[in-house]
Amino acid sequence: MRTLRIRTFTLLCFFFIQLVPWIFFVTAHFMETKTLSFTKSQPQDELLQRHLTEIIHLIETNSDKWRDPNWQNELHTQLRQAKMEAAIVSASDQEIYRSNPERDGAMSSIERFSVIADGHLLGKVVISLPKSNTVQIIAVVAGVLLAFFIIAVAMRRFLLKPLERMSLAARQIAAGDWDVKLPRSRITEISEVRDGFEVMVKGLQQSFRKQAELEEERRFVIGAVAHDLRTPLFALRGYLDGLEQGIAQSPEKIAKYLAVCKEKSAQLDRLVEDLFTFTKMEYLEMKLHSKTIDFKRILQKSIDSLSPLARQKHIVISNHAADDCFISGDMHLLERSISNLLDNAVRHTPSYGEIVVQCYIDHDCVKFTIRDTGPGFSPEELQRVFEPLYRGEQSRNRSTGGSGLGLTISRTIIKRHGGELAAGNHSEGGALLSGWLPANNQD
Repeated sequence: MRTLRIRTFTLLCFFFIQLVPWIFFVTAHFMETKTLSFTKSQPQDELLQRHLTEIIHLIETNSDKWRDPNWQNELHTQLRQAKMEAAIVSASDQEIYRSNPERDGAMSSIERFSVIADGHLLGKVVISLPKSNTVQIIAVVAGVLLAFFIIAVAMRRFLLKPLERMSLAARQIAAGDWDVKLPRSRITEISEVRDGFEVMVKGLQQSFRKQAELEEERRFVIGAVAHDLRTPLFALRGYLDGLEQGIAQSPEKIAKYLAVCKEKSAQLDRLVEDLFTFTKMEYLEMKLHSKTIDFKRILQKSIDSLSPLARQKHIVISNHAADDCFISGDMHLLERSISNLLDNAVRHTPSYGEIVVQCYIDHDCVKFTIRDTGPGFSPEELQRVFEPLYRGEQSRNRSTGGSGLGLTISRTIIKRHGGELAAGNHSEGGALLSGWLPANNQD
């Protein structure tokens, strides 16, 4: 839809105000004079003067017939042809003749003269000439009024009504009603305001949805953390009460109770640490202590830290990392990220399974993969695997499910370093975590 600037619309309105009265004036002039010429033609003036002279001569030479009805009819005929009016008054101011009593004063130009014979006043004559511009003036006034009416309607349609509807839409949005229809206008400035208003509404809708999602996530996090804290705390309290009440009397039972208490406290410590790291990464600006590091070394350190847990399950971890995989980043955070990925792989890999770690240079990226021989991810898990506090198994048993923040923290750390992390399943079975980081060339 083509639009007009307000200044163009204003100029068109001024032009329209001048054009319509002029059209009305020309039309009225043509209807009255049968010509489009606006100069007073000499033949018309001569005709008017000739008619006036004839009428004056007729009145002056026939003073004795002023009261004769036949003569008055003759005078009336000539006056009507000349479009004039006349009145004859006696010397004593008594009206003798008036051509049209109802149109007294309807003419603009008046000729007055007295008729005198032999030194005596016979009467007075008043001749009214035709009013030449009455119709044109009325036409001009009508044209001006019509032009203002049309412009008022146009301004309401193209200016005022869209603004009123946008004002109503703003009040609806303030009341929480997002289903508003913004008006269109042929005025460019109003159309631009409408487009900006529409962008603002979409932004507010997105912000509102994001706020609702964050509120829902907050409630979910609080509920999940409360559940995850309650379970080990409940077990820890039960075993401590057992020790206090002397239920465990033999050294072996006391050692078992203490081992369980240490395991539950370690789970609590791990959960609190994951929550603290997640909070710093998601909501606080954690400063990266970047330096050039060998990514192969990070992989090896993470493998070494998980080796004791892997040996308990007889899991083999093989490292196929290429040399010169240098990157720039925070070594502590990157090691935390890879350790979380390997810990997830060890926990979901059955006994006597295998975990394969690979790393290689691809153009300007350092790519890595971690594959295990576990059950892999279900379709639902692939969609939500990086969500905070999400664990795939139906039970919330932390011995297999972890804190639910490990993969989220790992992906956040990788993204903070300019890379990406994705989850999938290997073609031969098992989960496959793949990612990349910008390479730091040593040339």
